[in-house]
Amino acid sequence: MTLRTKLSIVPAVLLLGAILAGCSATDTDPTAGWSPNKIYSEARDEMGSGNYDKSVNLFEKLEGRAAGTPLAQQAQLDKAYAQYKGGEQTQAIATIDRFMRLHPASPAIDYALYLKGLASFNDDLGLFSFLTRQDLSERDQKAAKDSFEAFKELVTRFPDSRYAADARQRMVYIRNSLAAYDVHVARYYYSRGAYVAAIDRSQLALTQYQNAPALEEALFIMIRSYDALGMPQLRDDTTRVMEKSYPNSTYLAQGFKPKSNPWWKLW
Repeated sequence: MTLRTKLSIVPAVLLLGAILAGCSATDTDPTAGWSPNKIYSEARDEMGSGNYDKSVNLFEKLEGRAAGTPLAQQAQLDKAYAQYKGGEQTQAIATIDRFMRLHPASPAIDYALYLKGLASFNDDLGLFSFLTRQDLSERDQKAAKDSFEAFKELVTRFPDSRYAADARQRMVYIRNSLAAYDVHVARYYYSRGAYVAAIDRSQLALTQYQNAPALEEALFIMIRSYDALGMPQLRDDTTRVMEKSYPNSTYLAQGFKPKSNPWWKLW
């Protein structure tokens, strides 16, 4: 090897050494000497400050170092909460499902189900919802149904849980939203002249969501649809049901109401 060749290799070797040194410094774990309790405390502090990504990373470290302990279980639940608050609903639900699969007898299963209900259906419409005036009844309802099922499992398995009362209220809210969604679709069908489809969707709401506010309009859509189809007997039967169920209804006298502010509220 000539001297010129050797000299050309030197810079490359120095560069490689610098890269390896940089990687070594980057890979240094600042928590290497921390106790599990310190990691947990730091993770909670980061979460309390809104630094959800950092808190998730710390909770994951804690899961590994405290594996098999109650602290590791708590870290899983706290990680799920941090993911939920950080807008990572899918990851939060996956973390909760894993927790319930690994710890089916945990005394925190009721909280896990409650958190899954929250994460499954985050009803924050965002900063611009007042511009679009889009309410929950106009959006895809799969997430709402998943949320309802999580809350339903909670109140069924743990009726005395500290989270049960709030879960029941949220179930009512979701039920009303799901009913409103079906009626929204039924009204759309009616406006397009698809009267049979409008009747079917209204009946679906009436069957599945008892006592929901939107059912009054569902009956009215059915009355109008039967009338449009030339089915006076069914129209009159449905009218009698509506008059008995909603004696103060204004639909029969005034027709469809213009769209107003959504009936639901944000939590």
